[in-house]
Amino acid sequence: MKELMLGNEAVARGAYEAGVRVAAAYPGTPSTEITEYIAKYDEVYCEWSPNEKVALEVAIGASVAGARAICSMKHVGLNVAADPLFTVSYTGVNGGLVIMVADDPGMHSSQNEQDSRFYARASLVPMLEPSDSRECKDFVKTAFEISEKFDCPVIVRLTTRVAHSRSFVEPEERQEIELKPYVKDPSKYVMMPAMARGRHLAVEKRMAELRSYAETSPVNRIEWGSTEIGIITSGISYQYAREAMGDVSYLKLGMVYPLPENLIREFASKVKKLYVVEELEPFFENQIRKMGIEVIGKDVLPVTGEYSATLLRERLADEKLEKVYDVDIQPPARPPVMCPGCPHRGTFHVLKKLKLTVTGDIGCYTLGALPPTQSMDTCICMGASIGMAHGMEKARGREFGKKTVAVLGDSTFIHSGITGLIDIVYNKGCSTVIILDNSITGMTGHQHNPATGFTIKGEPTKQVDLELLAKAVGIDRVRIVDPFDIKGFEKILREEAEADEPSVIIAQRPCALLKNVKYEGPQRINDNCRMCRNCLKIGCPAIVDKGDAIEINSALCVGCKLCSNVCPFNAIEKAGDNNE
Repeated sequence: MKELMLGNEAVARGAYEAGVRVAAAYPGTPSTEITEYIAKYDEVYCEWSPNEKVALEVAIGASVAGARAICSMKHVGLNVAADPLFTVSYTGVNGGLVIMVADDPGMHSSQNEQDSRFYARASLVPMLEPSDSRECKDFVKTAFEISEKFDCPVIVRLTTRVAHSRSFVEPEERQEIELKPYVKDPSKYVMMPAMARGRHLAVEKRMAELRSYAETSPVNRIEWGSTEIGIITSGISYQYAREAMGDVSYLKLGMVYPLPENLIREFASKVKKLYVVEELEPFFENQIRKMGIEVIGKDVLPVTGEYSATLLRERLADEKLEKVYDVDIQPPARPPVMCPGCPHRGTFHVLKKLKLTVTGDIGCYTLGALPPTQSMDTCICMGASIGMAHGMEKARGREFGKKTVAVLGDSTFIHSGITGLIDIVYNKGCSTVIILDNSITGMTGHQHNPATGFTIKGEPTKQVDLELLAKAVGIDRVRIVDPFDIKGFEKILREEAEADEPSVIIAQRPCALLKNVKYEGPQRINDNCRMCRNCLKIGCPAIVDKGDAIEINSALCVGCKLCSNVCPFNAIEKAGDNNE
């Protein structure tokens, strides 16, 4: 029976049906749900790893031990995992190894637009790209077959629209794949120079075999229609092209690296005008042009942002194509904002008041860069806040360093902040680091991490003590504070910023959306209000400026009382009190 599945859910189903035994990941939109769905299958060992590099190393270890393994991450996570990726291409596998990477064209929740197809080419690892949920399931299973047939990892690339769209999938039974024997083989798995030279030759031989495989693989197919126009495409771009261009001819590439050169030449020879439709970079286009084939691509299509059927109709319009009516209505802008009750709001309120330079990081708290708090100066990548604060101090001197703080979440600190903190201690810095401990990985949808004390399956486990960890790497000044205690937090931050040695402040308050967080209920503004608008400075979406009055939207307010803490006139109280 067919089921309507999210693309990520279908990937998980494909992994389950393929007999996967080990799944490891670090959460990152749009890939997060893959591992959350896999965790529902008891037959699969599943974990949230501290970061993507560790996740891939876990999956590699499982593969070498003879098990089928899958590792999932978003596109910037592949940067973190690139070190083991490039070398596991040399070692090859034992049990099948699939690496899921989800790109984010349009940057719905990412700091850059990155085309992961270039990683496949650079690391000499084959890559598949599904265009709907059914293919998500099927391509994952195919990827495991390719992995074991050609002794290599296989990358499967998703994009946001495929990962987060639903289409029909037909579930099948799980294959129980026996563990492959583990045989000690240093020449294959120990990549010191002498062994690596031999393995590089094996990789090049493998790539030649994969190019031949690509020519006849069913994941690459021609769909003949009108030969006036031919379109070479893949992934979600195939869906956009079908909707926009209708009954023309398509070469749908399911294997995006290596490319089937002979199939491309055959297709190109039979159409009058040839387009390449791909998000984002001219990855296909440049290779096809190198084949000496005339093609239209990025000269009319953008290299930024998500594509759509509307965009393709506009850019590839032809008088012979059927005109499609579009409703030109733009939805109202809805900028992102921290949730009502967000524990980070108090931190950024104080940071703005003290006019500190703030090196920021990846998480919900990145919104601290936006009005009205506007108290974050930089955001580059996971964990970069700490190293950047240290670099600013070393570039501009100790006094500047005392006015600079690094801010990052507890999960991000575990991911890649610890080494930066060690660097500050070792190289005699004086930076202050604020760890925003909200008891969960918030931005990607409440996943556990080593600082929460629970595994991906909700099982209790050892909890990393952030205070002891900071002290263990050499931080003598560690303070724990509630960020909603505005006066207390400001006092501590002033003291630590002035200290002539490095310090860590753990701003500890759970995410307001956690099930166990219970506030007393909505607040209201009483007659004491003097219209000073101090409450508006915290940027809570529940507080509304009506011009002649300030109101609190009871449908949004959770009753966290941060606004009460910043009001100088005791004008905010629990709704229902004082004759209400």
